[in-house]
Amino acid sequence: MYVPLPLSVILSAHNSIYCLSEEVFTEAVILVLQGTDRTMLNKVNRTHGGHKDYIKPKSDQENSFGLNHFAGIVEYDIYGRSSYVCSTAGFLEKNRDSFSADLRQLIHISGNSFLKGLFADDLSERSQDSKKKGLTLSSQFRKSLDTLMKTLASCHPFFIRCIKPNHHKKPQMFDRNLCCRQLRYSGMMETAKIRRAGYPIRHNFKEFVDRYRMLVPGIPPAHKTNCLGVYLSVGLIVTPNIPLVSCRQTARLPRGVSGYRLPRGVSGCRTHCNTKRPIVVFQTDCKAASGCICMAVLGKSQEEHQLGQTKVFLKDAHDTILEQERERVLSKSILILQRSIRAWVYRRRYRPVTAVFLKLREAAIVFQKHWRGRAPRLRYLVMKRGYSRLQALIRSRRLKSDFVRTRSSIVALQLKKRRLQELLLLKKQEEAQMKKSGTKNYKLLAEDNYKQRLMDLQKEVNNTELGAGVESLDDDDYERLVDDLFGDIGDKSSPSIPNSPIKKTTNVFGLSCEVIVVCCAPQDLGAARQDTEEVIDIPHSPVIEHKIDLSEFNFRKFAMTYFRGNINYQYSKRMVKHSLLELPHPGDQGASLALWMTILRFMGDLPEPRYETDTVDNTPVMEQVNQTLSRNILNNKSFQKHYSQQMISMTLKRQNHFNDTVHRSLTNEDYGSNSYQTWLESRRTTNLEKLHFIIGHGILRQELRDEIYCQICKQLTNNPTKASFARGWILLSLCVGCFAPSDKFVEYLRAFIREGPRGYAPYCEQRLDRTFHNGTRKQPPSWVELQTTKSKAPIVIPVVFMDGSVKKLTADSATTAQELSEQLCANIHLKDKYGFSLFIALFDKVSSLGNGSEHVMDAISQCEQYAKEQGAQERNAPWKVYFRKEVFTPWHDPTEDPVATNLIYHQVVRGVKCGEYRCDKGLIMTLCCQESDIAMLAAQQFYVEYKTTFDSTLISNVLPNYIPDQFLKSGGDKSIGRWEKLVVEAYKKVCKRPAVESCSRGVLETCYGELFYRSAQAHTHSFTMETVQGHQFVFQCMSAEEFVTLMTYMQGGLRRRSQYLVATQNYSPPGDGLTLLSLQRGDLIMLEPGTTGAVVLDTNWCVGTCQRNGQKGHFPVESVYVLPTLDRPLDSLLDHFKSEGLFDKNKSKQQSTLSAPRRKLHTLEKYAAQNFRSNQRLSVSRGHTLTSARRTSASELWKHTREPLRQPLLQKLLIHQELAEDACHAFSAILKYMGDLPTRRSRGGVEYTDIIFRVALKNDMLRDEIYCQIMKQLTDNRNRLSEERGWELMWLATGLFACSQNLLKELTLFMTMRSHTVSRYSLDRLQRTLRNGQRKYPPHQVEVEAIQHHTKHIYHKVYFPDDTDENQNPFIDRSPTYKCNLKLVCAVHFVQAFEVNSSTRARDLSHDITDRLNLHSGEGLTLFIKILDKIFSVPEAEFFFDYVRELSEWIKRTRPSRGGEEQVHGLAVGAEFQYQVFFMKKLWVNAVPGRDKRADTIFHFPQELPKYLRGYHKVSKSDAIRLAALIYRTKFGNSKDELSLVSHMLAELVPVNLVKIQSPKDWSKSISSAFQQTAGLSPDDAKIAFLKHTHTWPTFGSTFFEVKQTTEPAYPEMIIVAINIKGINVIHPSTKEVLAVHPFTHISNWSSGNTYFNIQIGNLVRGSKLLCETSLGYKMDDLLTSYIFLLQSSIGKRSVRL
Repeated sequence: MYVPLPLSVILSAHNSIYCLSEEVFTEAVILVLQGTDRTMLNKVNRTHGGHKDYIKPKSDQENSFGLNHFAGIVEYDIYGRSSYVCSTAGFLEKNRDSFSADLRQLIHISGNSFLKGLFADDLSERSQDSKKKGLTLSSQFRKSLDTLMKTLASCHPFFIRCIKPNHHKKPQMFDRNLCCRQLRYSGMMETAKIRRAGYPIRHNFKEFVDRYRMLVPGIPPAHKTNCLGVYLSVGLIVTPNIPLVSCRQTARLPRGVSGYRLPRGVSGCRTHCNTKRPIVVFQTDCKAASGCICMAVLGKSQEEHQLGQTKVFLKDAHDTILEQERERVLSKSILILQRSIRAWVYRRRYRPVTAVFLKLREAAIVFQKHWRGRAPRLRYLVMKRGYSRLQALIRSRRLKSDFVRTRSSIVALQLKKRRLQELLLLKKQEEAQMKKSGTKNYKLLAEDNYKQRLMDLQKEVNNTELGAGVESLDDDDYERLVDDLFGDIGDKSSPSIPNSPIKKTTNVFGLSCEVIVVCCAPQDLGAARQDTEEVIDIPHSPVIEHKIDLSEFNFRKFAMTYFRGNINYQYSKRMVKHSLLELPHPGDQGASLALWMTILRFMGDLPEPRYETDTVDNTPVMEQVNQTLSRNILNNKSFQKHYSQQMISMTLKRQNHFNDTVHRSLTNEDYGSNSYQTWLESRRTTNLEKLHFIIGHGILRQELRDEIYCQICKQLTNNPTKASFARGWILLSLCVGCFAPSDKFVEYLRAFIREGPRGYAPYCEQRLDRTFHNGTRKQPPSWVELQTTKSKAPIVIPVVFMDGSVKKLTADSATTAQELSEQLCANIHLKDKYGFSLFIALFDKVSSLGNGSEHVMDAISQCEQYAKEQGAQERNAPWKVYFRKEVFTPWHDPTEDPVATNLIYHQVVRGVKCGEYRCDKGLIMTLCCQESDIAMLAAQQFYVEYKTTFDSTLISNVLPNYIPDQFLKSGGDKSIGRWEKLVVEAYKKVCKRPAVESCSRGVLETCYGELFYRSAQAHTHSFTMETVQGHQFVFQCMSAEEFVTLMTYMQGGLRRRSQYLVATQNYSPPGDGLTLLSLQRGDLIMLEPGTTGAVVLDTNWCVGTCQRNGQKGHFPVESVYVLPTLDRPLDSLLDHFKSEGLFDKNKSKQQSTLSAPRRKLHTLEKYAAQNFRSNQRLSVSRGHTLTSARRTSASELWKHTREPLRQPLLQKLLIHQELAEDACHAFSAILKYMGDLPTRRSRGGVEYTDIIFRVALKNDMLRDEIYCQIMKQLTDNRNRLSEERGWELMWLATGLFACSQNLLKELTLFMTMRSHTVSRYSLDRLQRTLRNGQRKYPPHQVEVEAIQHHTKHIYHKVYFPDDTDENQNPFIDRSPTYKCNLKLVCAVHFVQAFEVNSSTRARDLSHDITDRLNLHSGEGLTLFIKILDKIFSVPEAEFFFDYVRELSEWIKRTRPSRGGEEQVHGLAVGAEFQYQVFFMKKLWVNAVPGRDKRADTIFHFPQELPKYLRGYHKVSKSDAIRLAALIYRTKFGNSKDELSLVSHMLAELVPVNLVKIQSPKDWSKSISSAFQQTAGLSPDDAKIAFLKHTHTWPTFGSTFFEVKQTTEPAYPEMIIVAINIKGINVIHPSTKEVLAVHPFTHISNWSSGNTYFNIQIGNLVRGSKLLCETSLGYKMDDLLTSYIFLLQSSIGKRSVRL
């Protein structure tokens, strides 16, 4: 048995380690425990010291030995003193594995039966022979292992991967993710991929030939000595160098293979002519036969199969192909065999009567033929008769239909003609009667009557032509139906109210007027006065173009999928037993049935209830729906707890009326259980009430929205009734304007709407889009909306301003207060928009709409419902909409916006007059509360209106308009005179000082500077405010959150405009060459003029003046607090900031209010404990460090700091002094870039990024250090601006290089756990960097500027040689992205923009451009960069930004720096170079004109035309004329207007060397004649024709260089060198003759410099040299290298293919 080493050392039968331990153990027992571990080690050393897998100790004093295992060397120490080796201490004692006799005796005498049961075996052994030797632990192990080895030796072992199906240990349960994860981690996935990529199927040649030889005719079985190779008509299949065993006769080869030479080793062949295709067979072995089979069945590609020395290697798919082909061939052969055998059997059986058999066979065939033809003949006759009848029926129906249509048209025409004759006769009779009676203008009156009768006749004719259905409905029908539906609003619900105008005097906001409420047009509703100004249109959001194909979303399909039971999708008048869709709540089932009956009644398909009560119910329907829904949900136990609080907030009114109603319905269980039955059967309801009932359920219950839409769509499908159909579409249009369906049904609803009537389909779809955009309504449609539904016109809402003017604006059902406010501000040119809001007033009730997302029509609907509660009709609700100032900011400046100031002025004066701002005894007033102040306001108002004109009579007349009514009524008649005196005295003061001094008083008099803490509790509707004095105030308010938000906005606005700061802690500056302030807690700091708190909040350092000592200097922002005040704070307020712990207490309170659990962010704390250095303080001079305002503990190196490092973070860098210094310099640059360290240099440019990343790109050990430094500065960074800049560095770093595997997990978790937007992009960039490799240069300025502009996508301009305009290219992305710096790109019109990221290589950008332009191939196209006066081609493998950066730095090094230009790392700082990126044809390979028209027009023609015009090609006169005509056609097309100017633009048409061979006039005639011959060509066709003509020239596709040569005397001094695919061409500059052509295979060496280019042609023995003087040597070198590399790669591919 084979025992692997060192297993033999351990388990050998005689001298293994375990056997030796047994001997030592026995000796120890015999010699009274004298054997020790040391004696065992000595015995093992003596026995196995010479074994190659046993490692003997070097000396006898060592206590360890080693074994060379498969995984490596393992050392064992017998005393276990070393922590680096395995311990064998106590080996002998552990080997005994015996139970102590004392313990056995103790258990034996124990009285505990349970304890005795545990050691029953040991006690039984004690009762047996005590001298019997027990098995030791080594003996047991050796015995077990020996048994295992014997078992393995007797079997054929297979390795089985055990997969755990689930964690629950249950059968028939497979966790897919768990199984896939185990397979992936165990390497099975990769093994399967490798196996699949290789050749898993393998056959021996003999087995392969025996199994598949029938697939190729002519191959005998493999047991014979030789097999045969086969040549099919498609090609000769041979294997070279295989000799034949014997020679057979030679045969002729098939046609097409004459002259074929047999391969070496093939001596003869023969022909098999029994097949349809001629084949040639020759002798070879089984390997060749196997290859023959593979080639014939699998094809000629060698990649699909391989032939080894003894086996055929196949892929799984091809093995399947072979088996299928074998099965097909065998099946076919078996059928042939069966057929032949049956025929042979029957012929043998009937051999005596063969002639009879043949006759019977022929007779049977004839009989079968006729019998088979009979049945199709009969079927054909039946079908023919049927089709004849069908055709006759169709023709008859068509003729009948045409006859009926024609007869109806003729009858209608005759009727119309007779009516016209009657109208003309009636007109003549009226004229005669009026003339006889002496009426003046009798002809005009008769003509007017005639026209009126004619219009009535036309309308009557149109009505008779209308029919039921979709196509027969028009706007007049809908208008009439709307009038029928909602024309009786209020008549039945309030019969006691007369339908007469209501006169009511209102006084809202000081605008007192008598409002006459009548049923008027929608555009006149709510107007305070008649106004003739134009209506303002609100620019609604554009309708979204839905790109989804709605043909698949059919309502019938939705109904068949989701409808319950047997309910179909078509119109029906029957009652349904249950809802159409599955509803989650039982209460919704009853609601769906009530909705079905209400929809049927609204559409006129179900009669009203029979019994009608006389009681008037003025309760709004929405309130009844609210009560019913809340009660149904309350009774549902499963939703009782969930909705107990939610339904209270489910209200449709902003007032508390609905809240109280819902709360009452929730708590009252005896409210009644038959609400829907009462609604349906108690009384007749108006159509408006039905509409409110239907839409109210959709608004309140989101689960019922799809149900409502499905019921309406069902009733509209195949509806035969015209009125019902029209009412249904009116109901659908109103529903889509109030609530939207779910995502499951929305596309089906869109498809249904688009198939609706022509008038209502676009209208409904637009309303649906608006509802999706602005959200669901909270109220059902108002009466105003119903009136506008008739004409589908927008709603006109009058808005009253505080100066009395009125603006009319258009709106729809989804219009919000924000849209109206923005349009009003734009129309009146209001700049200071903050605080202006919309208000709606009804009677004496006023409600604020704000300027947010509240729907305006909801408020109007509320007003109508409130009017109904008061006993009025909805149409007569006298609502008004006002526009006024609601919120005033402390920093408001009246001089900034005169329009806003004028509106505020009228608002204040009218508010004082009407009592909005009033003062009573014992009350506190909003503005002023003294008579002198009232008089001062009146005098100021008089001064504003009448300027300096003073008239006592005028004052007495206008005084009642100024003084509040409460002051005039309290004083009686004498009060006018007293107030007149007070106003006159105040007027004299106003003329001297026209400014207003206002005083503010309130219950809590405190300034914003004193407010220090505020929070809101939504569940208690309260908010808390705390001042710096320590006072705490708790307020109860329904809008607590809105109030705290407003307070935060006010305080934040004051802080951004404030110039006063207070120090929050002591700060002692160390000094760093800058002037730093020394601060004490509570010091007042004043910023410089022009600097406000906004600058302080967005930076880390600022400059100010300390008011305590008058010093001016820098201070850290973290040490100060910006006071929210515009005036200098009082000293008493500043004293409160000197108390300790004020800000810490506020911080703890703010943290306590954040009750929501936050995800713990990942930090480098654990990683720092293992890899960072110890944080020991270094003795650093005060001049080289800055102490942060708020420092963390000394041991937390992984947290943010503002102090430069003196040592690197990583422990491994401490031993490298140079790397440690680079790490410290990089961290200082990080501090300066993030703004944590003050510096005089700006952050722009790439100075700091170069310092940070250049060292990491040069040395791999610094990459982890840079990442750790960036993550350190992003951890616990309290400055928002600093953190933002830190993420910029992270974004740049992840695009340059990756960290080590040890840090990669920490970095990934760090970015994953952050919610910053840049973290996700940085993680993606890191993954791309891991895939594509690292960069070689620091980030380019374009990358730095892109992330500084918060742009993650960089689009670079690329120039093409053609005139393609990027503005007309549909492939250009128009999304807002960052384009390259305009300083770096010249302004050219014909460019395109392509996305370039940090990991983009040149070939990636080239492929992107090729795909964008739809080119067939990008071969030969290359990127070029033009910088200064040089053009360089970008290597394909280079990163784009790396190459641009490399060129820029090369230019900086070679260019002398200007005087005064600062140098950093040897480079000029601030030097910028213009560069352009071109994409052109570089290598003219496979450039066949006409193959790719886009490449011809974009690249080939624009690049070849300049070469042609410069005269580099040898061109004849006739060719020049023809090509000039083609060039002219490419420029001007078919236009002949410019032919007269040809003589003036010959330089653009004719080569420069041919212009003077004839006169311009002759050129013009010749070109004009050639132009006529090219008629019919488009400009693009002319370009292709030009290329096809020049393609035949030997210099086509060449790059030309004019050089000076001095080495070849046969050539002129100045020559033209043309490099193309054929090689290097030397051209005479005058005659354009090609002097020599040097193929690339003859060029042995070349070199270039700044002023030369040298070529070595041939070898050193027989060769020549061509030395050229040129400044373009680098271009020639690059072009020659590219051509040779391309040819070598193509040759290599060809050799691999062969």
